[in-house]
Parts: sequence; C-alpha cells; structure tokens
Amino acid sequence: MAATMSEQVQSVRTDGDSWDITESVGATALGVAASRAAETARPDPLIRDEFAGPLVAAAGRSWARLTDPDSGWLDPDDRYGHRIHAMARDYQAVRTHFFDTFVTGAAAAGIRQVVILAAGLDSRAYRLGWPAGTTVFEIDQPRVLDYKAETLAGQGAQPVADRRPVAVDLREDWPAALGDAGFESDRPTAWLAEGLLPYLPADAQGRLFAEITALSAPGSRIAVESFRLARPGEEDERHTAFRERAAGVRERLGIGVDIATLTYREPDRPAAADLLNGHDWLVTVVESHDEMARLGRPVPDDLLEQTTSTLLLTAQR
Repeated sequence: MAATMSEQVQSVRTDGDSWDITESVGATALGVAASRAAETARPDPLIRDEFAGPLVAAAGRSWARLTDPDSGWLDPDDRYGHRIHAMARDYQAVRTHFFDTFVTGAAAAGIRQVVILAAGLDSRAYRLGWPAGTTVFEIDQPRVLDYKAETLAGQGAQPVADRRPVAVDLREDWPAALGDAGFESDRPTAWLAEGLLPYLPADAQGRLFAEITALSAPGSRIAVESFRLARPGEEDERHTAFRERAAGVRERLGIGVDIATLTYREPDRPAAADLLNGHDWLVTVVESHDEMARLGRPVPDDLLEQTTSTLLLTAQR
C-alpha cells in the first residue's frame, strides 16, 4: 500500500526560516529561471528573458545544466520523462507570459507602481519596456535579492524601471518595509503573486491579501497564481509518480532540494479567489490548461492525468 502524503512528505519549514539562492525556497527561483532560460533558447519562444541564463549559471554547473533547451541532462532513453519535463517548461513559459501581459497591461493603463511579491530571480525590472516614471518594488529574502543584483551587475545589466529591492520576509511586517522604500498607498498599484502562495502558511496567506487590500488605492490590480496542492492524506499514484521522477532528477543533477517539503498543505486552506472576493476585489479566473492551449502549448491528452492545473487570477479594486 502506498504511503499517505502526510507520511511521505514532511515539511522542513520553520517559523522565521531564511535561505540563500541554492537553499530551501531560494532554489525554486533557480528552477523557474532555468525554465525561462530554456524557453528563451527555443526558436519560437513565448517569452524572452536574456537574464535568466546568467542568473542560473552563477549558482553552479548543476543548476546551469537545467537551462539546456533539449534537457540533455535527462536520461536519453526516458522519452516519457522528456515529455513531462517539456510540458512543465511549457507551463512556466505560459505562466510568465500571463504575468508579463498583466503587468504590461497595467502599465498601459497608467499604473506606475508595481510590487513583485517574493520576487526571487524575476527580471521584469530589467527586461520589460517600462514607461518613464515606473517604480518596481521587489520583495524577498535579503540574500536572494543580493544574489540577483550582484549577478546582473556583473553582467553589466541595468534595470529599465526604478527598481527598489525590499529585503523582508512576507511573514514579517513587509508593509512597513515597503513604505520605507518609498511605496505610496494612495497611488494605484499592480501586484504580482507568482509562484508564492504554497510557500506561505495559511494564516500568512490570509494576512497577505488583507494587507495588500489595505495598501491598494482604487484602480489597483493584482495577478495571482493559485495552486491546488494535495492536502495531508490525499496521496495517489500521480503524486507518487511525480515525487519519484523529481527524486531521479535531483540525483542525476546532484541537487538536494525537495520542493515538496517546502510547501504548506494545511486542511481547509482558503482559496485565493475566495480571499480576494472577500476583500471586494473583482476577480477573473483562467484555468492554466486553457491558457496553455490558447497559447499553442496544450497539455497532451495522455499527460492530463499526470499534471495538476493551476488557476491564474487577475483582479481589480
């Protein structure tokens, strides 16, 4: 009999834990950036991020191998594994495209204040065509922000917008730190919560949306990636197979971070759309599989049961 999810996955997270870029939650930013780099190298990329490759390469050879668009680090005989990985990379490209479209649309509508929550290795302040007068606030752990700034400075990269790093954990008093960085709550803001929510406990997630709402002037907008995580005890063959494949990838690359141990799976965790609706945001929901199909990267029929879709939300005050 398969072990339950609660037996298989033991969280390594603790209150107030912190990390460098190759550790804990920091490593997830490297994995996402590697997908952006691999997508950029394709002949028909949905998005272009010329900064992703250098940001990943600076973390070492094991991580740099993940940027290979042909996934040469995978077992060449594992065609199924190659297809699964290609689909996961397609999802990252579609997700990035969704958030890029959101934020450029907000800028076109006149919003000049952007906050990227848990920014990680997000390079939008460097790679998007921001209108003059745009300020991009990036909130994340101090060591993660330092790694990005130092790596890109070493490449001679300069942000296009007025980039302001805000070195604070989202479980702490981040609104005060944001205000100290020059944020103005009486101006409309575009908020991005991409790849964030599973790494926050439910109470911190609830506070996050309440605090965002309190800081959002009329006309503000938000985009959120909402995950459907298995709750404790909800193990099945799909989750078991996913974890086994992920363990094989980590062993092949020499990377020791198990993402499944970094997320929170509390029972009765509120859905992001419900939280936003409860704070009087006008919410629009897009199913990730639908967005992938719309952009020409559909999930193959025989892989549908092996994937977990997400909800891509946008909302306005």
